[in-house]
Amino acid sequence: MNKDNTKSKPINFHQVPPKLWRLLKKHLPKASKKVGPGRPRVQDRNVMNGIWFILWTGCQWKAVDSDWFHVSSSTLHRRFQIWQQTGVFDKLFKVMVRYYARECGIGWKWQSIDSKMVPAPLGGGKTGKNPTDRAKSGAKIHILVDERGAPLAIHITGANQHDKWSLDDLVIHIAVKRPHSEQHLCADKGYDSADIHEFVKEQRYVPHIKHRRRRNEPKIEDCPIPGEKSYPARRWVVERTLGWLAKRRSIKIRWSKKPENWLAFLKLASAHILLCLILG
Repeated sequence: MNKDNTKSKPINFHQVPPKLWRLLKKHLPKASKKVGPGRPRVQDRNVMNGIWFILWTGCQWKAVDSDWFHVSSSTLHRRFQIWQQTGVFDKLFKVMVRYYARECGIGWKWQSIDSKMVPAPLGGGKTGKNPTDRAKSGAKIHILVDERGAPLAIHITGANQHDKWSLDDLVIHIAVKRPHSEQHLCADKGYDSADIHEFVKEQRYVPHIKHRRRRNEPKIEDCPIPGEKSYPARRWVVERTLGWLAKRRSIKIRWSKKPENWLAFLKLASAHILLCLILG
């Protein structure tokens, strides 16, 4: 398997992949029957192609020309809002996780969690002052992946929220039921605290959390991390998945004021990553 599956094939920014569309269209709300004269209803496929274009390019809704996808920018945005509110993108993500589990088998033994801060210039819900970017408005993506980097759970917060407060949202809301087998969870030192270690063990994980060196503590070679020598760190897997997500400009910079809209884009992007892993 390639280290970066998204490099194997060129991405068409103007058309949602046919396989992804076939799975998504099953969850779209039924259109009401047209009564009386007026313009015909825009095809859902055209609307989805426009949403796909915005996901990749990060352009504004009103910047989408009606000739590009044969749909006006207002219709495009309105249909996206309806689909987001009816849970279309959330259902697609869960369906893709189950599809990935059936086709590839989830690599439960080694899982990784991490977060990524992104700018949020327009502010909005679930944003906060970014402590690493001169207190500018930002948001944070939290993600849990399997040993191949497949997204299993996604959560968003403000940039000023500590990583450890989102761990339970990730672990408890994994899209499929976890088996009763040996499972390891890798995380960086942002999750190194006594309560997190305890919670991870309660959730039937073997924790592999990078040790945060405290003041007056001996150097790391004098204070080895339990299990680190026997089980090398696999945090790079989740960092690679966050890099895949960041290729999409609507993810790299959060332009959506509504957090639920940005989360919808994240779940659509994650569904595509799962499809890429399935197809190889």
